[in-house]
Amino acid sequence: MKTILTYGTFDLLHVGHVNLLERLRALGDKLIVGVSTDEFNLLKGKQCIYGYAERAKIVGALGCVDLVIPEHNWEQKSEDIKEYNIDIFGIGADWQGKFDELQTLCEVIYLPRTPSISTTSLKKALSQIDSDAIQKIKQGLDGVLDIVKALE
Repeated sequence: MKTILTYGTFDLLHVGHVNLLERLRALGDKLIVGVSTDEFNLLKGKQCIYGYAERAKIVGALGCVDLVIPEHNWEQKSEDIKEYNIDIFGIGADWQGKFDELQTLCEVIYLPRTPSISTTSLKKALSQIDSDAIQKIKQGLDGVLDIVKALE
């Protein structure tokens, strides 16, 4: 049994996230996803639209994800690799070289990003929209969360 591990914030889940998670899952039998906690995101300077519990629930509802765990800090990656008996640590190519030290514990791979999509670009585009339009978009995103809840 080959187990894969990845991490991310997964705010404003988009096709790039889904593509990455599906490609990682295709590499093994089990995919574990560490979702960054709100506290950890604040330390990283990230402001999320959705809180940890909602983001974890959305990621966990994807068919390619077998287990969601909280990511509390940078250092836990090596601990999680050992605890969950990880064979492959995979993450987007925008992190190329940043986690090479984990190669002593498991295989480390960096997968290419989906072109033309990123949470950063989505948030930038949203910041240029007036507040009424933002409310409508948020209501639509809340609708997605309602669909996920209905699937339970």
